[in-house]
Amino acid sequence: MNAPNARTQMPAMAQGAGSIGNARGVGPGAERGGTGAAALLQVQDLAVHFGAKAVVNRVSFSVHAGEKLALVGESGSGKTVTALSLLRLAGDARITGKAMLRGRDLLSLSEREMRGVRGGDIAMVFQEPMTALNPLMTIGQQIAEVLQLKKALTGEQCAQAAIALLAQTGIPEPARRANAFPHQLSGGQRQRAMIAMALASEPALLLADEPTTALDVTLRGQILDLLSDLQRQTGMAVLLITHDLNLVRRFADRVAVMEQGMLVEQGRVAEVFRAPQHAYTRRLIASQPRRDVVEAAPPPGTPPVLWAQDLRVAYATPLPGVRGWFRKGEFVAVQGAALQVLPGQTLGVVGESGSGKSTLAQAILGLLPHGGELTVVGQAWQQPAMRNTPANQALRRQVQVVFQDPFSSLSPRLTVEEIVGEGLRVHDGALGSAERRTRVEAALLEVGLSEAQYPGLLARYPHEFSGGQRQRLAIARALIVQPRVLVLDEPTSALDVTIQQQVLALLQRLQREKGLSYLLITHDVDVIRAMAHAVIVMKEGEVVESGPVAQVLDAPQHPYTQRLVAAATVPEAAADLE
Repeated sequence: MNAPNARTQMPAMAQGAGSIGNARGVGPGAERGGTGAAALLQVQDLAVHFGAKAVVNRVSFSVHAGEKLALVGESGSGKTVTALSLLRLAGDARITGKAMLRGRDLLSLSEREMRGVRGGDIAMVFQEPMTALNPLMTIGQQIAEVLQLKKALTGEQCAQAAIALLAQTGIPEPARRANAFPHQLSGGQRQRAMIAMALASEPALLLADEPTTALDVTLRGQILDLLSDLQRQTGMAVLLITHDLNLVRRFADRVAVMEQGMLVEQGRVAEVFRAPQHAYTRRLIASQPRRDVVEAAPPPGTPPVLWAQDLRVAYATPLPGVRGWFRKGEFVAVQGAALQVLPGQTLGVVGESGSGKSTLAQAILGLLPHGGELTVVGQAWQQPAMRNTPANQALRRQVQVVFQDPFSSLSPRLTVEEIVGEGLRVHDGALGSAERRTRVEAALLEVGLSEAQYPGLLARYPHEFSGGQRQRLAIARALIVQPRVLVLDEPTSALDVTIQQQVLALLQRLQREKGLSYLLITHDVDVIRAMAHAVIVMKEGEVVESGPVAQVLDAPQHPYTQRLVAAATVPEAAADLE
């Protein structure tokens, strides 16, 4: 086997054997002692089988002390299973090969010995902290639990150490936050708490499994900077699992690329991005959102299909004490918002969590009562907007929505035919079953799904499809009633980069062919650049900047917009460091 620091590609014939191709360069490990320096973790011919199926096929890589290695690939490539296998957390999988950590083979240790490794020598930060944290324990209690098990500290020492760890990860008011439950923290604070818990035992290696996927772009940058700072302070190594190539360029020293359970290429980040050798790596790097929209604006005087002025949305809140018996307080989620969307155009809406983006979308969809002026295809919602009057029902046909996560937005108990045809039952109840099925098949064909490709398509259930295919089903469900406006709520954030590109290309094609208008809600600036004609920036419920997409993103005027754009930009100098 070649030096683990070398730039390598696995040739097609060698992939099955698990060998590695010729060295092409020297990785960061050389600066830590060259090819002779012992690796902190040395993985050799790791294979993971579930039954007869191999999901990881003879993977070999190394991680040196103080190094940041990114393991990248699409969903199903085996990267998360690889990480879980190192901790022997891959369920009933059969694991072979070697994983040497400081001279001990993790795959041959007893379960008792592995309990000392998990959370001790190796700690893990999971993708979604809300599901990884215990909702019945405070943050301080959960960190203290690790300290008691791994450090044998007293209760008072654990409490103080938990507060210190929260302070180290940058959580404001750490003493107060230690007494908070997970649901009382923001997404970024929960992820920081997860990192604090992982650092409690001072691990030598941190496994970070998509630690920023669920976060806004500014929070992503903050978490990456935090991990980099902590890594420098403690000297721990980090194995980052991600499909976000911008994160890799910004964070990692080396990158290893996985495809269908095999490691196809690895090397220094700058070298791999500059001259990828494997076709799969080249495809990943090329899978950035591409702009392919009709740039010409509608003729002057064309009425907008979506228009709002001084839009206001507020929620009733309880007041403390006796006052709460007689009246309610008010939380204003959207204040004074103004926007317009012309036929065949896309308006992007960007902002951090809590900025009011989703509330704005719900008001536009007629799901929340609102103040100010709002019209959809020239008509206003009959207030309260949630009432299902004939006028409101007719208007709902004109504006449909595609949600962020198709797995949770599609009913698992309905077939494809029932899911896609549901809108026809509501808005075209007079259609017969044969005609309804014909319409469903046509809608599926428009989004690239057909019976020829997927036999038994109409009778299948959502869990039988990939993430990108499920999002196509969600788009077909929205399109079947022939709306004029689609609200796209983070339609690609849960998808891999290659699938994201395919879905965006599909949306662009549908817009060109059907003249659809989109309200695109996202925190991905690259998606805004590819899709939007105009953009509004929201902060704390207000629109702080708006205008043509090139004007706002290339020359932002508001400090908040400048911060958002800067957080989404990968410094070329950092990406090209030798």
